[in-house]
Amino acid sequence: MIVGVRCDAGPKTGVGHLVRCVALAEELTARGVDVHFLSDLGGVAWAVSQLEQRGLPWHPAPYDTVGMVAAAERLGLDALITDSYTLPPQHSVAVRETGRTVLAIVDGDLRGQAADIYVDQNLDAVLDTHLNAGAVRLAGLDYALLRSSVRRLRPAVAPVHTSTRTPKVVAFFGGTDAYRAAPQVARLLTRSAVPFDATVIAADDSLRSELLAVNPGPGQRFEIIEPTDHLPKLLVDADLVISASGTSTWELLCLGRAAALLWVVDNQIQGYERTVARGYAAGLGRLNNFDTSAPDILARLLTDPAARTTLATRGWSAVDGRGTERVADALLTPHPL
Repeated sequence: MIVGVRCDAGPKTGVGHLVRCVALAEELTARGVDVHFLSDLGGVAWAVSQLEQRGLPWHPAPYDTVGMVAAAERLGLDALITDSYTLPPQHSVAVRETGRTVLAIVDGDLRGQAADIYVDQNLDAVLDTHLNAGAVRLAGLDYALLRSSVRRLRPAVAPVHTSTRTPKVVAFFGGTDAYRAAPQVARLLTRSAVPFDATVIAADDSLRSELLAVNPGPGQRFEIIEPTDHLPKLLVDADLVISASGTSTWELLCLGRAAALLWVVDNQIQGYERTVARGYAAGLGRLNNFDTSAPDILARLLTDPAARTTLATRGWSAVDGRGTERVADALLTPHPL
């Protein structure tokens, strides 16, 4: 079987769509499926490396329906996976009309995409309206698409936190940090006024310079690093992780990490609110306008191992890491058009 993946990444788009498609591609290739990416990666070197490291072929993104169908014919695709906020719906319609299966990964809004299988991996997703007749619905955290580098680090039991060391913090905001969250979060951390040992990922040199200008308080230490493929290993050793609500949230829950989230753009609000309301993570508010309680929330999480354990346990129980298996099962099962 040969499967195409139509998704993009870029400095403003971010890498979330690519990351979850790579996760599904890992599962499919492990089952003997050939996977080809049809993508505009926006010159993001980290995104390119994710495909190259896994030996996943990468082709230019078709710009119209004729090009999309031609690519499907040229590559001999049996199915197409789409994951995009900007892909015109006509592309998936045209591919379905050739008799090929289409699987659409969505976040609530279907954006007009026509598909045989819809996947919405978000918390409390329902996919209850506007689907094609006979379409398969895969909704909720049971279908969270997580990379193998995350899944293999999932602990057998939920972590229990202790107070035997200065809390280790990891802060990251995707492969591009398009809205420059890292420096703001670093400054917010210093306002907690308690000791910590923080690793903060700087997506580019200008962010690194801004982070290096943040003045830590007594007992507070920052290490600034560039984007790394070893992030999951850093996460499993962290006492607290700070990130934006999004695809990475489900990775943090699967790993049983105590997490504090913020939201950056409007399409993150729903996931943020649902995750915080369930007690799976603490909420810091919106970037550029953090909640007034955010410094106190961080101070409590940094000084209260029991509070961190509560978050870690709830999150670990919510995401079992088998979403890619379930979605691959659905795609590889024949579906009538």
